[in-house]
Amino acid sequence: MKILVLGAGAREHAIIKALIRTGTAPENINCAPGNGGISQEVTCVSLNPNDPTEVTNWAKEHSTDLVIIGPEAPLVAGVSDALRASDIPVFGPSKAAAALEGSKSFAKEVMAAADVPTGMARECSTIEEVESALDAFGTPYVVKADGLAAGKGVTVTSDKQAALAHAHTFLDQGMQILVEEFLEGEEVSLFFLSDGATVLPLSPAQDFKRAYDNDEGPNTGGMGAYSPLPWLPHGFVAEVQERVALPTIRELAKLGTPFVGLLYCGLIVTKNGIRVIEFNARFGDPETQVVLRRLLTPLSGLLHKSATGQLASTLEPEFSKDVAITVVLASEGYPVTAAPDREITGLAEEDDHVEIAHAATKLQVDGKLYATGGRVLSVVAMAKTFHKARKHAYKVIENIKLVGSHYRTDIALKVDEGKDD
Repeated sequence: MKILVLGAGAREHAIIKALIRTGTAPENINCAPGNGGISQEVTCVSLNPNDPTEVTNWAKEHSTDLVIIGPEAPLVAGVSDALRASDIPVFGPSKAAAALEGSKSFAKEVMAAADVPTGMARECSTIEEVESALDAFGTPYVVKADGLAAGKGVTVTSDKQAALAHAHTFLDQGMQILVEEFLEGEEVSLFFLSDGATVLPLSPAQDFKRAYDNDEGPNTGGMGAYSPLPWLPHGFVAEVQERVALPTIRELAKLGTPFVGLLYCGLIVTKNGIRVIEFNARFGDPETQVVLRRLLTPLSGLLHKSATGQLASTLEPEFSKDVAITVVLASEGYPVTAAPDREITGLAEEDDHVEIAHAATKLQVDGKLYATGGRVLSVVAMAKTFHKARKHAYKVIENIKLVGSHYRTDIALKVDEGKDD
């Protein structure tokens, strides 16, 4: 099977690593545009992943059997629509269905129609409306941009002025704002494969959004994650499938916008039960790094069956009983300011325990590796226990040299069994 992966981050690198690990030959995988790490494993091609015509023409010319769309931008640009119109199997929802991520208001409407449990929210188009909603819901304040914001559209704060400033930023960009009630509990990320009618769950994960230890600092795209979640109640995945994923997929089909691809359910386990915080229309980063690291079932087959409407006859994916954690190495100033491109050294060789998924890297012709953006690398470790996985991950990341870089030291600390080797 010839596969084209669209994207350039650690999520796409993790997808490619999982494809290879579960049986796809590297020579059958291309990535556009890729990054420094991805280019060391598969062929990277220079085409614009957000251009429907360019992607479709390339896929046709190279007899591509499956296109996997990683980030959200190609989805809202309609790349999957163009591919489907040319009968090329694509893992990624249509532009209309991707509005489930691209518009928080649309997502709330779908959830209301499908009776999916979620928090109360108020849509605002002026700063006066935002302030009124903040006063109505009270602190902590939850303010969301109603559009794509690269994982930085949400703020949760007890500072009213900070909440208003966040709203101002996105109102000035022409976006609507959603002010929501604060939901207290443990957050869970749960991915579902969907073919438009059927869903299959992957393994739950938890990510860490704040930049610094103890959940301090600004919100980020994610500084680490772990999977599985041993503290989840029995039957959690089945409940989410029945109460959230299936009703959502069925409602979208009823609207004439079948969802084919990855339904990311951002959930919170409250004292009153499960609530949906948000939906995404693609694999999440950095949760993908740990979920797919544990996957045993061939990934190419799962995604192709999703893309071609064959999930009803597909067994649920199998996962390793080992645990996985990932720790993100970020550039100086992330997520507030951008650092200049800087050389990275000290990367360890990958082994059975540790792999490194590249996010913002480029490989120079002289073989030197440079960091080019905010989140640079994801160090992914797998072991029998969280204690051992943490030891493997932090041993590797401590030896990576990148001027000004930072990472959290408390990823999966709460579930660490506390046992020495």
